[in-house]
This record gives sequence, C-alpha cells and structure tokens, in this order.
Amino acid sequence: MKDFDWNLLKSFLAVAETGSLSAGARRLRSSQPTLGRHIGELEGQLGLTLFERVPRGMALTEAGVQMLEYARRIAADTAALSLAATGRAQEIAGTVRVTASEIVAHFLLPGIIVALRQVEPRLQIEIVSSNAVQNLLTRDADIAIRMTPPAQAELIARKVANVAMGIFAAPAYLERHGTPAKAEDLMSHVIVGYDRDDLMLRGFAALGYQVPREFFPVRTDDQVLNWRLVEAGAGIGFGQLYAGMQSPRVKRILPEMALPPLPMYVAAHRELRTSLRVRRAYDFIAEALAALPLSHQPG
Repeated sequence: MKDFDWNLLKSFLAVAETGSLSAGARRLRSSQPTLGRHIGELEGQLGLTLFERVPRGMALTEAGVQMLEYARRIAADTAALSLAATGRAQEIAGTVRVTASEIVAHFLLPGIIVALRQVEPRLQIEIVSSNAVQNLLTRDADIAIRMTPPAQAELIARKVANVAMGIFAAPAYLERHGTPAKAEDLMSHVIVGYDRDDLMLRGFAALGYQVPREFFPVRTDDQVLNWRLVEAGAGIGFGQLYAGMQSPRVKRILPEMALPPLPMYVAAHRELRTSLRVRRAYDFIAEALAALPLSHQPG
C-alpha cells in the first residue's frame, strides 16, 4: 500500500455517493470505464469487495460501507488542507464554482452572473445546474444555492428569500380544458409532474390530496423540461412565482390558492469564505438574489 493511488479513493467516493459508475464519472468529469477500473484496482489492493451491482447501479457491501467512513474522513482532511491554502489567496481573481437547482440556474442566475463579472472581470464562474446536492465539504462546489439549510457545522448559509410558488398553464391548454375555478378542480385536470422525485406527491398530500405517481400523465425530473412542457400546453404546472411570471407563454391560475413557499439559502464552507474571490462572489450572489421579488408577485 506504500504506492497507493489516491485517485482510486476519489473514484470510490464518487461511485459510493452517487450510486453508479456513470453518475460518479459525471461528477469527476471522467469516464465510466476509468472509474470501473479504479474500483477494481482498489478492491484488488484491499482484498475486499466494496460494491455489488444492482439493477439501478452500484450498492455498497458491508465492507464498502465501512470503507466509506474512512474515505470521507481522508477527503475532508484533504479538503481542509486545500481550503487553508485557498484562504491565503487574497485576490479577487480565479475560478468560483457555483451549484444551483436547474430552475434557479436557468431563470435567476444568468443576469446575476453577468452583473458580477461586470464588476469583477477577473473572476471566472463555473455553474453546475443540477438538483443533486453538491458536496461543499469536498469542494464539488464553492457556493451552493439550496432550498434547504445545510446541516453540517463546517458550512455557513444565508437565507435570502422565502420563494413564493404559483400555478400556471398555457392559454392553449386552458382553451382546450377550461380554467379551474377552485383547488378541487385540479383533480380533473392534467398536471405535469415529476418522475422519481416525490416533491409533487408530497405537495399534493400537504394540500389534502393523496395521489399516486400515475396521477401525473406527463412526468420528468428535469425541472426546466417540466416547465417547458407547461409552456407548450401539456398540462398545469407548479413553479416559482417570480420565474413563472416572466414567461409570456403561460397564465397564472388560482392565485388565491395558498402554496407553501420554499426557503432559499446561499451556502459556502466556513473556511472558504476567507478567500476574497469566494467571499466576493458569495456576497454578490446572495445580495442579488435577496433583491429579487422572489417572495411576492413582481411589479
């Protein structure tokens, strides 16, 4: 083990935390065969079977679960060393990696990033548009925009808004199916839903309606595609009120229906904020998001 290749550990962590070789390869910007080879080499060096193949990917064995604890500890120590070095870079220049949900990344961030680079042209911004929670502890991202507060003590977060939600439909859909007049009417309409994500199921349950996944005849976990389907007239959709009101292709319906808002946080690693470039981007993005009328109908 004296010649141990730490890239094998990175590959192990990526597969263990994402659940498959393909997802792990995307996280590391590598290839599936490379990660498969790394896992095989690591198992050979350790003399352990770390994964078993299951229909939807890779599942940790008991030995793999034990290995995961050690691997995360080593990754956190390595990240801490990197963070300490990053903190010494007292210059507003270089790369800042930002992760946000697909809707936030597509509909809220572009204008903010343009404004940020106008005042800080030496910053380079990498944007990860994904609903997966990127790991700030291991530097998958420098800044994360999340709809849940981070639980880890090493992370700090600023709540920037309670994002108001709305119900929308394309005029063409309403012409074909009529406009619902009350909440109960939604049960007889086509609702564009999510596939494996249970957010819509939980949302309807909170409103008092227990519906199965098949209640949504059109489903996708891609939030932007979900919204485009609503704009195209595939059915009624639920989304962030501010983003929805920007689209000329849809009409807001049932405005009197109370929908629970989504809290929005901007998070970063506590130590990483000692880096001027990350601190500047963090503060700018947080203030810009807070300035948007996300908590109520624009204009």
